[in-house]
Amino acid sequence: MSFRKHTFQAKDLVAGYADRMILDHISLEIPSNQISVIIGANACGKSTLLKTLARIIKPVSGEVLLDGQPIHKIPSKQLARVLGLLPQSPIVPEGITVADLVGRGRYPHQSMFGTWSKQDYEAVAQAMEIMNITDLANRHIDELSGGQRQRVWIAMALAQQTDILFLDEPTTYLDITYQIEILDMLTDLNRQFGTTIVMVLHDINLSARYADYLFAVRQGKLIAEGRPSDVITSQLIKDIFGLDSTIIQDPISNSPSVVPIGRYHVNGTIPTTGGKVHVR
Repeated sequence: MSFRKHTFQAKDLVAGYADRMILDHISLEIPSNQISVIIGANACGKSTLLKTLARIIKPVSGEVLLDGQPIHKIPSKQLARVLGLLPQSPIVPEGITVADLVGRGRYPHQSMFGTWSKQDYEAVAQAMEIMNITDLANRHIDELSGGQRQRVWIAMALAQQTDILFLDEPTTYLDITYQIEILDMLTDLNRQFGTTIVMVLHDINLSARYADYLFAVRQGKLIAEGRPSDVITSQLIKDIFGLDSTIIQDPISNSPSVVPIGRYHVNGTIPTTGGKVHVR
């Protein structure tokens, strides 16, 4: 099966906000037709990096290139046909139904008059089928659970039919069942259509399981990248999270799995501190 390939690069990015810079001279290349995950501690710059790559944040210096062209020079509608973004906390329009929200993903493909084509209807139907929400089409978004809402937002991004999809923490606040369901569906999308997927995830073990490629960020710098088996080490976990750990093999996926080491329950023992804890 042949998938459409794009080159997507960042060169020497410096970016942030008015009061301070977050990204510190980051250069990278996103592997085409693969699933990449950006990992790192809270406030290290993961979301800022994703937003800068997606042209939400303008870099102070450096550039982002799509197929060799500076991304800021690409017309917005043209870019939206190639690149889709699901932000961390999207705003739900009041009173909107599932089908209407998913349909908004077709905007980049429509004329200035917003006329719907057969392809638009088919794209929306396919996106809802992929995310298993067809039976929710006429429900209002505010009636849905968190997991259902997230599937709707992803369906909207799928209806956009882009070759590249960025997602900022798509599993946050979801229970483990919905997390696995969402990540499995995104993997289906990648394997079936060759969609290049770039995600920010908090769970290091799910990142290692689902990613073909990892980018590890610490304090605004890219400190490691590569396949999970090459990147995930006890030293890296110490470097980016300040956490002592041991690395074992995930018995399901054979990917590396991080086992944290705390002060308690080491080798089945609970050390005594010599002090007392008073519970009020």
